[in-house]
Amino acid sequence: MKHMTLTEIAKACGGVLHGGGSSAAKEVSSVTIDSRKVQKDSLFIAIKGARVDGHDLIPQTIEAGALCALSERDLGDVSFPYICVGSCRQALKDLAEHYRRSLDIRVVGISGSVGKTSTKEMIASVLSQKYCVLKTEGNFNNEVGLPLTVFNLREEHEVAVLEMGISDFGEMTRLARIARPDICVITNIGCAHLEQLKDRDGILKAKTEMLAFMNPEGHIVFNGDDDKLSTFIPENGLSPVYFGLGEYCRFRAEHVTDRGLRGTDAEFITPDSRFTAHISIPGSHMVHNAMAGTAVGRILGLTDEEIRVGIEALVPLAGRNHLIETEHFTIIDDCYNANPASMKASLDVLAKADTRTVAVLGDMGELGENWKLLHQEVGRYAAELGIHVLVCIGEMAEEIAEGARTVGKAQASVGKDFVSESTAASDTGSTAVFHYQSKADFLADAGALLKAGDSILVKASHMMEFPEIVEFLEKN
Repeated sequence: MKHMTLTEIAKACGGVLHGGGSSAAKEVSSVTIDSRKVQKDSLFIAIKGARVDGHDLIPQTIEAGALCALSERDLGDVSFPYICVGSCRQALKDLAEHYRRSLDIRVVGISGSVGKTSTKEMIASVLSQKYCVLKTEGNFNNEVGLPLTVFNLREEHEVAVLEMGISDFGEMTRLARIARPDICVITNIGCAHLEQLKDRDGILKAKTEMLAFMNPEGHIVFNGDDDKLSTFIPENGLSPVYFGLGEYCRFRAEHVTDRGLRGTDAEFITPDSRFTAHISIPGSHMVHNAMAGTAVGRILGLTDEEIRVGIEALVPLAGRNHLIETEHFTIIDDCYNANPASMKASLDVLAKADTRTVAVLGDMGELGENWKLLHQEVGRYAAELGIHVLVCIGEMAEEIAEGARTVGKAQASVGKDFVSESTAASDTGSTAVFHYQSKADFLADAGALLKAGDSILVKASHMMEFPEIVEFLEKN
């Protein structure tokens, strides 16, 4: 890793190098906080976690080939070099900022309340048709994950597509200081992390902190269909480029043809051209993601054909509107995380199915004092869509069930004759509503409740660990 000698590392993070000797001028090969991922000449940063303190693993990482360790402790007289710092977590961020500044690379930063990951995947798929791209993997989008993603950048990379997730004020400032984006993309301003951010104006303020550390000659790409983003005036003087369905958006989509669970066809309009593309992942939100990908692609010099190929090359990730076909069910695995807006978007996808529809929904976290009303709103939405069977799991999800039951065509289902009740509901156009306190309670009844041929959405906040339900459905 260029510009990452032990001497430079110590200076960048304000640490003191001990026992450097002849190794002081040597560059590390990689940076990790996971002792299992140590490679020859790695830098191991000892992070104290809830269950494991990385400091206890430092000798083990040196034996595994690490060149040096970052430590908050004075390790005394040891036979290997280490850098002593006040805070390993802060050093991780400081070092990532130093490394990012040393790289001649363009960075696309992506944030928003809903759709960050799917938009990131779309933009990366598009840009990969022209450039060598590094993208955020998994959920590495916070103050630990983003630095680790930056450390994966190498000389061959031409563009980094970085997802930036926050839950409080100031976090985006710290992330943007590291990422220094050339292009800032914000997908929408919805109702997420309300415990700290309070309302949509608070969310807008927190998300747009990204702009303070962007390239002053860069580009801002906003969803023009979002009322907050379409009226926001950046303080840095840059004029946003809008994507959306509105006529004033420079990047738009027309002639959108819904193919149900098989995706969407659309014609995409740029300031000087038109082209058609098929999006294989279902959901109207994916059209917006493709418009964002088109805007970023054009900014970075891609042709319409390269953008089209990138849009059509995208396939879903596990837990993110991933369509799974089994012998008995069609499963929409969207259980990575959830908030009210993403719940509704996923229910919209489920409603496209031409079979009996089953929504298995769980608790949504971090919704603040209005959590009951927001859960109820999702339940009402599911019933108004005419979802045939609504299964609600968890203490907070009882409010989803309660909301559904307030809709005239929903019916509270009780007793054990699940098949007849839910079949009757589908025959009358009403929604059969069930509530379970736990996943285990639901799984015990699933065999009686579900029918062969069902299309089943599985979605909840990450804390609910709903992949267990997806795995059960795949095997049954």
